[in-house]
Parts: sequence; C-alpha cells; structure tokens
Amino acid sequence: MPGGGIQPEIALDNQGVVHLIYFKGDPAAGDLYYCRSRDGNTFSAPIRVNSVSGTAIAIGNIRGGRIATGKNGRVYVTWNGSQTAAKGNGGRAPMLYTRLNDTGTAFEPERNLIHSAYGVDGGGAAAADSSGRVYVFWHAPIPGSEGEAARRVWVARSEDGGKNFEPEQIAWNKPTGACACCSLDAAADASGRIYVLFRSARESVHRDMYLLESRDHGRTFVGSDIGRWNVGYCVMSAESFARGTAGMFAAWESEKQVYFGRINRSADGVLTARPVSDATGQKYPALAESKSGFVLVSWTEGMGWNRGGSLHWKVFDPSGEQTGTTGAVGGVPPWSLVAGYPKQDGTFAVLY
Repeated sequence: MPGGGIQPEIALDNQGVVHLIYFKGDPAAGDLYYCRSRDGNTFSAPIRVNSVSGTAIAIGNIRGGRIATGKNGRVYVTWNGSQTAAKGNGGRAPMLYTRLNDTGTAFEPERNLIHSAYGVDGGGAAAADSSGRVYVFWHAPIPGSEGEAARRVWVARSEDGGKNFEPEQIAWNKPTGACACCSLDAAADASGRIYVLFRSARESVHRDMYLLESRDHGRTFVGSDIGRWNVGYCVMSAESFARGTAGMFAAWESEKQVYFGRINRSADGVLTARPVSDATGQKYPALAESKSGFVLVSWTEGMGWNRGGSLHWKVFDPSGEQTGTTGAVGGVPPWSLVAGYPKQDGTFAVLY
C-alpha cells in the first residue's frame, strides 16, 4: 500500500485506469487519500479526499471509504463520518460524499447526504452508471424508530453526475431489518441496472444476505434472499461486486466463509454461488475481472477486532470454474482490507 495506508478500495473506469482510495491516520478520526494508475504498476502522487481533517473512520474495517467511477471516468467517494464529523453535525454521524473535480486535481468539499435517515453504523456504498447517474447507499432505522429490525437500505440519487442529490428514499421497504454493523455494497452494470448486497437482521438472528436489483435507475428495487445465516450477533461482514466482459459477479460472507457467484441477468438477479474454499474465518472479499473474463477473488483470514490476518486469493475462469491459480501471504494490518485489480497484461495485482 502507498505510504503505509490501509483499507484499499479500487474502481476501474472504462479506459482501464485504476482509481485507488485508502485510509491513513488515527483509526477513529483519520483521512482518505486518492491516487490513480494508468499502467497498473505505478501510482500518481496521493491527494487527500476529505477537506476537513479527521472525518474518516477505519475502526471496524467496514466503515471506511467507498469509491465508484462513472461517466467520463469521474470519481465519486462516500464514507461514514467519524465522531469528529458528527460534532460538526449536531452529534449525528453523517454519510459524507465528494467527487473529483473536472481537472482531476482535487476533490470538492465533502457534504452530508442524510436529510432524515440518521443512524449509520455499518459502511455505505457508491455506484455510478455511464449516463451520469450516481447513487449512494447506506442503512439506518426508519426515522422515529430504533433497533436492527427497523433498519432499511436507503438510497440518495443524482441525475447530474453527482452534483446534486435527491433526498434519500428507502430502496426496498421489506421488514428484513439490516445488520447494524455490517457493510453493504452496490454496483451498476453496463446496461445501467443497479445491484445492492446487504445483510438482514430479521428477528435478531436471521442475518441473511439479500441481493437487490433495480431496472429503473434506482427508483424501485426487487430483492431476493441469496444466503441464509442464523446467528445471534452482528458479524461485521462485507461484500463485493465486479463487472466485466463475463458479466456481473458478487461475493459475500456467510457461515464464516466467502461465497462467490455470477448474477443471472435473465432471472431477476439470481445467483448461483459456492464457497471459495473449505476454510473458515474468511472475511472481507474483493473481486476483480480481467478483459478476458477471468475473475480474481481475494479475501482475508484470521482477522479480528484490531487484529490483522492473512491475504488469500483464487482465480476463476469466465465460466466460474477455478483455474488452479491460488495463494496466500501474511501481513494484512489491523483494521485493513484487501483489493485487487486487473493489469494490462492479463494478470492481477492485489493491494493489502
């Protein structure tokens, strides 16, 4: 990682440029940095994402920055505001958002996208399509309610390239709840469909993984339960998407394993998924897809609260079968994640 940073998050634009954000500083009140690579080997000098120092958070691994690229390669970043940010917002933790300026030299001052749906805990997500629409997601209780059962996935939409956002709306108003300290993830496919992965918290113990899909640019969503997990505690889980020539792939955690599969666009987001290995203690999956349709699945093992672990990876062919390319290495720092990306020569790189 550049400069000793942690929590890498990566997005590729349509030109294959690698856009990277990462965290540095006090895990409770640090900063996000951005750099990019055109060749997959060298990165530009970093610039700070947040204009107010100390407004980002790394504690819990899943509350940090999320990045997306959209029309003309514009970069968008969102993150859970730290207690430093909350103090400047009447004590309420904000969902902060910014975008790279027109010249690509600095980020606009961050702003809070929450109008009424306060109560962010687990991390949010950003997605953008090629037409200039931008989406920011988070989960929080219905205003006036409390508890995991009252939590819903919220979406703030922009129709003008992330310049202005509509007030947030509930994406899918089903009584599933949401696992309070779990993250969610979102992505747009080549046709503009929007996908969201989040963990439920129905009756406190049904912490299933749900896949949401929108075919009308985030106005409405349909949802399906794609991974059951009955456990009576918050699992602090993460998810990942990858979009490429072979389609849209997704990965998530269930039963302490990472599951991986391809989204079936002809069957309303149905996923045929399987564990990436028989090991347990797997967390924080990350996906990357090459131009030839091969998919890198990377994840961590042995991670815990303020405890580091090891990086593991496997490569799958365009049909979803394992290629035999697999490996592991130690050294993932506490509070960190892993992130992979395809290189121009068809190989992959992983940051940790």
